[in-house]
Amino acid sequence: MLTSLSTLPTALRVTGWLHVGLLALALVGVLVDTRLVTGLNPWIKPAKFCLSIVLYVWSLGLLLSWLPAALAGQVRWLSWGVALTMLVETGCIFLQAARGTTSHYNVSSAFNGAVFGLMGLMIFFNTLLNLWAVALVWGQPMAVAPAVAWGARLGLVVFVVGALVGGAMISRGAHTVGASDGGPGLPLVGWSTRAGDLRAAHFLGMHALQGLPLVGWGLTRAAVPGAVLLLVCTAAGWVAVTGLLLVRALNGRAMYF
Repeated sequence: MLTSLSTLPTALRVTGWLHVGLLALALVGVLVDTRLVTGLNPWIKPAKFCLSIVLYVWSLGLLLSWLPAALAGQVRWLSWGVALTMLVETGCIFLQAARGTTSHYNVSSAFNGAVFGLMGLMIFFNTLLNLWAVALVWGQPMAVAPAVAWGARLGLVVFVVGALVGGAMISRGAHTVGASDGGPGLPLVGWSTRAGDLRAAHFLGMHALQGLPLVGWGLTRAAVPGAVLLLVCTAAGWVAVTGLLLVRALNGRAMYF
């Protein structure tokens, strides 16, 4: 499963490295910028998104690199599409951070609404591209052990479901249910501790893209009997927990019991 970054599609490899550099820039902003936006340093969100995008594009690139060489053309177009959507979204987030305002759900002016609308359009296109990726990985053999391949297939499907939760947040214009956005939240992630927060299900669903292939790799490396079946059971549990977090959030309840 482990591979050199050089084997990843060029567009996704380069986009990942660009976001590593942007992450460093955002962290400098956290250190030197004393402004607060909704009670937080404005560069915290760009930093979190950069880290998330690095994980996303390199994970997706790894999965695509396991496909047959005959699909190289489709993989290349898909990769450039994903790279473009991520770079535009990151540009919007950095622009709004530099302006000292929020990027998500911000329709306080025509300009802010246009920026948020552009971000939503990029996420829509990215979701379509990921559906294309699902079709590729489910319809072709992959150059990895069966448990890893099934981790990739199932992980990508759960990732798309997590992305759709993000779409629900955009359509609602908020991520908190039962209270306004902001207020008391868990350390680092900021998920609400007093109301429902759709970001928890969004996060867990999207990181199945990394988690399930890693589970498959671990089961394969340990030569566990029935690795594929165990992987499928893990995926079912992942979906169940994601669904539970989503239902609790939609009912205005915090993620913990």
